[in-house]
Amino acid sequence: MLAIIIVLMSIFLYLRWRRMKLEEKFLKELMTYDRARDVEELDDGGNRGHNLLIYSFATIKTATNGFSFKNRLGQGGFGPVYKGRLTEGQEIAIKRLSSSSGQGLEEFKNELILIAKLQHMNLVRLLGFCIQGEEKLLVYEYMPNKSLDFFIFGDESRRKLLDWKKRFNIIEGIGQGLLYLHKYSRLRIIHRDLKASNILLDAEMNPKISDFGLARIFKANESEANTSTVVGTRGYMSPEYIMEGIFSTKSDVYSFGVLVLEIVSGRKILNVYHQDRPLNLVGYAWEQWKGNALEIVEPTIKNSAPKDEVLKCINLGLLCVEQSPLNRPTMSDVLSMLTSEDPELPMPRQPAFYIGSSTVTANSNEKQIERYTVNEISISEMDGR
Repeated sequence: MLAIIIVLMSIFLYLRWRRMKLEEKFLKELMTYDRARDVEELDDGGNRGHNLLIYSFATIKTATNGFSFKNRLGQGGFGPVYKGRLTEGQEIAIKRLSSSSGQGLEEFKNELILIAKLQHMNLVRLLGFCIQGEEKLLVYEYMPNKSLDFFIFGDESRRKLLDWKKRFNIIEGIGQGLLYLHKYSRLRIIHRDLKASNILLDAEMNPKISDFGLARIFKANESEANTSTVVGTRGYMSPEYIMEGIFSTKSDVYSFGVLVLEIVSGRKILNVYHQDRPLNLVGYAWEQWKGNALEIVEPTIKNSAPKDEVLKCINLGLLCVEQSPLNRPTMSDVLSMLTSEDPELPMPRQPAFYIGSSTVTANSNEKQIERYTVNEISISEMDGR
């Protein structure tokens, strides 16, 4: 009997040692990862690496009731997201890398490296991670009010919960988070997938930017980069990124402009808003700007929202989606204009608004992750009348 106990203990200790070695190997890979060369070396504090907790798979499985469908919060490009509750009562959100995910180990490492180094009230907080065999999971603080799209594109009762004051605060909060990424974090970071479903809302409806799997680090002397493979979400990607594979902070500014127009109007970017020709939200907002801009405002807030603030946000949104990145404001400019008491903003130039043949339907579903080479893209420019 004693011999059996010794054997079982030996097996248990070996498995535990093996798991710790695998975790240690993974952390070392993170430290030598090519995108982490400009990141400070990671702390290895026993159970912590990169200042993150390392959770066991058993802990996560228990917290999610075996990844129960009832605990499922949604589905992203990375994979399904679950709500969990740890034994001490803390609520968490878990991203589980799907085997069929368009994103993989590279994006998993990318998100770990980037978001673990970022500290801002408008960025979602990563608590830790778990790796076991093929299982790769990211553990976040839990956001009780889900994501922004749940409200602005929901039924009337949900849309009413976001009055103008909340919408304006959400716009400003997203802007503050982007400004931190572009200017005030230790590394300049381009998010590259800013959209309504990647804006999470806490208990007080404060916005937090999430999902950094596609984000890229820029060095201090870099202003833009080029890629042959475009990744992101249709409608939110800037023209120069789609057509030439060029991305910069101004690419995020373009996505922010689309978000502002969606928040003000309660309309999705890829829906069609013209009977005679297919205009997406940017094109529709531009057409209305030349006539009656307030026509695009969400009906549930139209009569109660201050006209000057609403027009300022529409104006700002259109400035952010201008065709040339040189003409778009920086996020510093955006926050300055947004918080200024001066109602006069620069007049926007005509934006480029694109819509592909696969999106010309009134109920287009957002495709979360697009991957294709630049020379395979076919896009038309729709000129405003």
